Amino acid sequence: MILSVQHVVKTYGTYRAVNDVSLEVPKGTVFGMLGPNGAGKTSLIRMITTITAPDEGKIFLDGELLNSRSPEKVGYMPEERGLYKKMKVGEQLLYLAQLKGLTEKQAREAIDYWLNRFEIADWWEKKVEDLSKGMQQKIQFIATILHRPRLLILDEPFTGLDPINTNLIKDEIRLLNESGISIIFSTHRMEQVEEMCNHIVLINKGKNVLYGEVQAIKKQYKQNLFTVELDGVLPDGVQVPFPVLKQDKGAYTFKLDREEESSDLLRFFLQQPARIVRFEEILPSFNEIFIQRVAETETTA
Repeated sequence: MILSVQHVVKTYGTYRAVNDVSLEVPKGTVFGMLGPNGAGKTSLIRMITTITAPDEGKIFLDGELLNSRSPEKVGYMPEERGLYKKMKVGEQLLYLAQLKGLTEKQAREAIDYWLNRFEIADWWEKKVEDLSKGMQQKIQFIATILHRPRLLILDEPFTGLDPINTNLIKDEIRLLNESGISIIFSTHRMEQVEEMCNHIVLINKGKNVLYGEVQAIKKQYKQNLFTVELDGVLPDGVQVPFPVLKQDKGAYTFKLDREEESSDLLRFFLQQPARIVRFEEILPSFNEIFIQRVAETETTA
């Protein structure tokens, strides 16, 4: 595991922001950290990055208890960006890279590589305040990955980016992950979770309320919904032996009592003259799961 969080508690005054949270992030994964506003995500991230310390519990990074050297292994891109507006891009990246343990020579080489990779080599002398929000976002991303961290934490990394630059950053995240960097991805955009994450944790009111592998969770919350689409229609007088939840010409949606009935459903349609264009199980979206699980925890709180 690249990260192990064990029974961590963080309290501010009388408010318990993180309440006995435990989770493990496998090496090489893209791990989604989800939760509504005020759930405790930021408080947990601040402890992982050693900005603050747990009141109770332990956090291990790459098998070692967090220590003064841990920040050099982590890259953190906060939702509230932290660039110095008056500094020039090159000077700022050079400064931030050296804070993470790179020598000046190593830092310059890494900066040149990433500025050229993003085709922005001429930005070295530009002041941050002269850049658009999207351009600043790209500089912030570069600053986060210059030292090639073992663990990369990205909090809403696509805020302020147009679709072209969003796809550019997505591609770089995938390449970094494929190179062995583990990634924690915090976002409110559930479609991005489904697109990019292997595992997730859902935190609400400081507690871990859902945790595991993405596809396993979707199967856990499935409702035995199946869709069948035909190239044509059923002959007159043919009755479908299952309750139809929805029908639109040759497309049918069924809610079965048991998953095993899907075999009988498919067998029935294979016996019909109309060709099957599509037959699949409808799994819930992560947006639906998120809303359901948060509502459940609100009810039982």
